[in-house]
Amino acid sequence: MLFNSYTFIFAYLPLTMLIFFAFSRLGNITMALTSLVACSLFFYGWWNPAYLGLIVVSIGWNYFLGRLLEKDRIQRKALLWLGIVSNIAVLGYFKYANFFVENLNLILVNDIHLETVVLPLAISFFTFQQVAYLVDAYRGETKEHSFLHYCLFVTFFPQLIAGPIVHHKEMLPQFSRPQTYQLQASNIAIGMTIFFIGLFKKVIIADGFARWGSPVFGAADAGQTISLLEAWAGALSYTLQLYFDFSGYSDMAVGLARLFGIKLPINFFSPYRALNISDFWRRWHMTLSRFLRDYLYISLGGNRKGPVRRYTNLMATMVLGGIWHGAGWNFFIWGGLHGCYLVIHQLWQATFATTLIATYKKYWFYRFLAWLITMLVVVVGWVFFRAASFDGAVNILSGMFAINGCSLPEHYLIATGSVGTILNDLGCKPVAELTYFYGLLQLATLVGFMLVVVWWPNTYELMGRYRPAYDLGKILYRDKSRGFWQWRVSRKWAAMTAIVALIGILALGRVSEFIYFQF
Repeated sequence: MLFNSYTFIFAYLPLTMLIFFAFSRLGNITMALTSLVACSLFFYGWWNPAYLGLIVVSIGWNYFLGRLLEKDRIQRKALLWLGIVSNIAVLGYFKYANFFVENLNLILVNDIHLETVVLPLAISFFTFQQVAYLVDAYRGETKEHSFLHYCLFVTFFPQLIAGPIVHHKEMLPQFSRPQTYQLQASNIAIGMTIFFIGLFKKVIIADGFARWGSPVFGAADAGQTISLLEAWAGALSYTLQLYFDFSGYSDMAVGLARLFGIKLPINFFSPYRALNISDFWRRWHMTLSRFLRDYLYISLGGNRKGPVRRYTNLMATMVLGGIWHGAGWNFFIWGGLHGCYLVIHQLWQATFATTLIATYKKYWFYRFLAWLITMLVVVVGWVFFRAASFDGAVNILSGMFAINGCSLPEHYLIATGSVGTILNDLGCKPVAELTYFYGLLQLATLVGFMLVVVWWPNTYELMGRYRPAYDLGKILYRDKSRGFWQWRVSRKWAAMTAIVALIGILALGRVSEFIYFQF
């Protein structure tokens, strides 16, 4: 079941809220929580009931191990490894078995046959979430012993399918507060506003850019030559599609949780504003970055064992983070690219932090150049992230860097006069039209929305005075609480939210999955 569907918005969500708050009103908190767990499992099983057993067994197994880790002071390390290995083994089988067999057949020139293994929905997310729980239990940081609460921690439907990856200490204490079980008008107003902003981002903006980006990548994967303008238009369209798709999902998850009085951690905070690649990863898929840092990078030694080991750990962490996104060499390359980016940035910081950066970072041209370089390498990475094949990614990049040559519609070269003549002399060939370039309106739209993602307040800045998400005060990068555009409980904002909601709902006829559902 998708957040962006009539079934979810008009049937599942209101019924779930009705049941939960009805039991809460009667004072039966246990039944309220039980109903929420049951509804969350129904939400999960809507996609494929066959995998309900998998998530239920996973919950029981990890809860059992967590309790043992809290009690057993002798075999704790062995229990922890048992938990980690068993979880990763299950994830590995479902996510990577087909990929492993395909590549083994290529290497050994064999024909090993394996029935196609269907990837269970959300397995990457609930696996990592429970691995974090086991590590925290091993460290003595878990204090929650209720199986019902643990079930809700894993299955709570707003964050079940595509995150955020939450810690038990962020979620479980909130379900112990009496006010969580009180239906509050402020929570409804805040939650619905954030949800419908996210819906608008997904169905109007992200899906709109998909209609420009998908044909370009499809053609590149099919082996067609992609020209300079087509390649950049396609890559930037996907760059913005992915931004608004993931931002939209993240908003919808936070908004849905707030309807139940729960604050989820922020998972997305204007990453295209970043002036370096480290800041990008502090803003993009923030809870995954936190998991990789706390449970992988630091466990590998972090930066405690010298610069060589530090850079090796960075590379290993990002490559594994890339593979987490999917079983394919393109994801391996994407993770490796970001590992290289981070290493280069760390070397740059170590070499110039006290000289060049300190001197010039206050100037706009330095910040613009830093932003431009960051965006360029991010877009190059997204090409591998999106393309279905390595050859398709190379085809797009060849177009972006003019290796495939430069072609422009003939009427553009004529209209630009001497500039067109110069471009023609430089080898830019005139053509009647470009198949996957949709004119100056497309370019203006891409530039306009890039300005929006950089300069326009994001959802959490818009709603900042109401602290809509968990621990938001530590994340807001600048105080915008007094801006005229700040959301308030008022008729004006109610009307604007209603308009956004109506537009989003009317567009639900062309339902599409969120990109991160495939991970």
